Amino acid sequence: MKIRTDNLTRKMRNLAALALCTPVLAGCFGAAAVGVGTGALMLTDRRNPETYISDEALEIRALNRITEKYGDNTHVNAVSYNRMVLLTGEAPTAAIKADVEKLAASVPNVKAITNEVAVAGPSTYGGRSNDSYITSKVKARFVDANKFAANHVKVITEAGVVFLLGLVTQAEADAAVEIARTTGGVQKVVRVFEIITPEQARAADNLPPPAPAAKPAAK
Repeated sequence: MKIRTDNLTRKMRNLAALALCTPVLAGCFGAAAVGVGTGALMLTDRRNPETYISDEALEIRALNRITEKYGDNTHVNAVSYNRMVLLTGEAPTAAIKADVEKLAASVPNVKAITNEVAVAGPSTYGGRSNDSYITSKVKARFVDANKFAANHVKVITEAGVVFLLGLVTQAEADAAVEIARTTGGVQKVVRVFEIITPEQARAADNLPPPAPAAKPAAK
């Protein structure tokens, strides 16, 4: 419970600071509450700033509703990306798993729920530490491979199962899955992507359209 409370507190601090930064984003990176890393990530994220902040708020509200009802009886994590919520962790019964999904879906502005909560007892601290290690390895391999911008793919690991989220092209999704599935310790990879076109990706990245192909010289 202490870990979950710490995570919620951190998210709430970041959310408050990000909300203050949004109207004047360019000049807000000095804010100590946000930190350079968070501000820079928001600028390079394919979600617009309002959606980025909304996702942080959705996670907090979903977790608060679940924690208020079930406390230590469940270990459930909620991750929102483009207002689509992924639920992972453990619940003691199938009924509680289903109810957890209803609680998360009741949060305003949630577009969809992917419920990957396992019906099982809470994972151990050692298991969660190993999951964090796997996540860090996958992210590091994204950077080393340099096939796409690593921050465009969010990585969540539960019991050795890696969940991949993000607004990505099909080629980026396939590359991310291949890298993740060949990372040591990964048992399975689950795609939770939203697939966008290369043109949409370039627009989201604020990149100019590709130059037209040169016409062959007349003979």
